Amino acid sequence: MVFIKINTYIFSTLLLLLVGLSSNAQQIQWIGFEEAIAKSEKEPKNILIDIYTDWCGYCKKMDQDTYRNNAITDIINENFYAVKLNAEQKKSIYYKGKEYKYINNGRRGYHELAASILHGKMSYPTTVFMDKNGRFIQKIPGYLDAETIEPILVYFGEERHLEESWETFLQEYSSKL
Repeated sequence: MVFIKINTYIFSTLLLLLVGLSSNAQQIQWIGFEEAIAKSEKEPKNILIDIYTDWCGYCKKMDQDTYRNNAITDIINENFYAVKLNAEQKKSIYYKGKEYKYINNGRRGYHELAASILHGKMSYPTTVFMDKNGRFIQKIPGYLDAETIEPILVYFGEERHLEESWETFLQEYSSKL
C-alpha cells in the first residue's frame, strides 16, 4: 500500500512538472478577426491573418512547424494581432458594417469574408497582412516555413515596407533563426 502511494506521488509530481514545462512553450496569441479589428482601433497594431481550413494538410503543417518556432512566435506576438480565419467557418463575422456569412456550396462551402479577402481565389493556407488602419497590404498563398516567413514578418511587422522595397530590405536583412 505504501509503495502504491509513493508511486502515485511520484507520478503526480512528474505529471505536474511536465505540464509546467509544456506551459512554458511559447505560443502565438491567436484571436478572432472582430477582436483584432477592435483591438487595433484602440491600440493600433498590424494584423496577421492565417486563412486555413480544417482539412488542409499544409495548414496543419504550418501550425505544427512554422507557428511553433519560438523566433516566429516572438515576431508575431510583438508586432501583430494574430488571427486564425477558418475559410469554412459557419459563424458570421461583422466588418465595416457588413455581415459576412457562410455560403453553402455543395460538399464544401466557404465564408464570405475569406472569399472577399482572397478575391475569390481560395487557396489554403494564405497569410494576409493588414496595416494599423485596417487596409489589406499583402496576401501570400501557400505553405511558408520559418525561414521563408521570418523576413516577411519583419518586413511588415516593423513596417519596413513603408520605407524600402522588398529587394532592398532582403539585401540588408539578417535572419535571427
